[in-house]
Amino acid sequence: MRKPGGLEAALQSAWLHGGLLAQALRPLGALFGLISQLRAALYRLGWCKTATLPVPVIVVGNWIVGGAGKTPTTLHLLQLLQAQGYRVGVISRGYGGSAEGCSLVSRASTAAEVGDEPLLIHLRSGAPVAVGRNRVAAAEALLSAYPQTELLISDDGLQHWRLPRALSVLVFDERGMGNGRLLPAGPLRQNRRLSAEPQLVLYNAPVASTPLPGHLADRRLAGAVTLADWWAGRPAQAEALAALRGKPVLAAAGLAQPERFFSMLREQGLAIQTLPLPDHHDYADMPWPANTATVLITEKDAVKLRPERIGHVLVWVVTLDFLPEESFGLALLAQLPSRPA
Repeated sequence: MRKPGGLEAALQSAWLHGGLLAQALRPLGALFGLISQLRAALYRLGWCKTATLPVPVIVVGNWIVGGAGKTPTTLHLLQLLQAQGYRVGVISRGYGGSAEGCSLVSRASTAAEVGDEPLLIHLRSGAPVAVGRNRVAAAEALLSAYPQTELLISDDGLQHWRLPRALSVLVFDERGMGNGRLLPAGPLRQNRRLSAEPQLVLYNAPVASTPLPGHLADRRLAGAVTLADWWAGRPAQAEALAALRGKPVLAAAGLAQPERFFSMLREQGLAIQTLPLPDHHDYADMPWPANTATVLITEKDAVKLRPERIGHVLVWVVTLDFLPEESFGLALLAQLPSRPA
């Protein structure tokens, strides 16, 4: 079982609780903050130009490093906006992908090419998705290919100042703002005073974890589906997950916070052996022992595992229901610009 070790473990503890290491890194955090403020000021004063796009952009991001729930939030926004009749596209950095420039994601794409999260978003929602280091160029590529698009969601990109945004959705989990300091003295990627656009706060947690007013989201496991059926588009079933209680299973997760997944499985009454993997683990080789019989993975892992690669192992994909309060959807729709007649 992989656990954070050495400097990684010390940093994670310091980012949450403070201590001597966080104090020692404060000068570097101050330098990071100064550079961030300078970049933001260049755009605010007009010396660097924010791009112009013909459709509004909603940026989904978090101030804290590590997974706080951006992808489930993006998927929920897509569902909400599509239900309102919006034609929505998604742009993403495509972290972990090898594609150069900008690429449009398709069912034939691989996570190695376009990144695991963009591929998952496209497979789950059917929405057009474009990836690229330059978010503005990715947006332009998507709008050129899908000119009927009325609205864009940027999966991450809060610190991509050239990207225009009509609204930002800030996602926090139980960690809140950690020790409240900027990298590397703390986990914050930006000073909270840098953003000027309208913002909504969503807590991927049972209770608010910062002083910022916001909305809560309930996360729960929806069920399980075999890897082959998941790729075929079949839904997960709660009964399939419940049937695994009392059986020896291994749970693997290539997430920033894998223990969150493991805890949810235990809450369902499963006795699991855990295999935490690095975030965005590539699954170039099977990470579990060859004699493993049954494995549970997340959808983020599933996009990197084709059924023909798993041999005799029975792999179940465990899916997540992510349900923000109704007030979140109402607040979001109220802040969107009026649709063209």
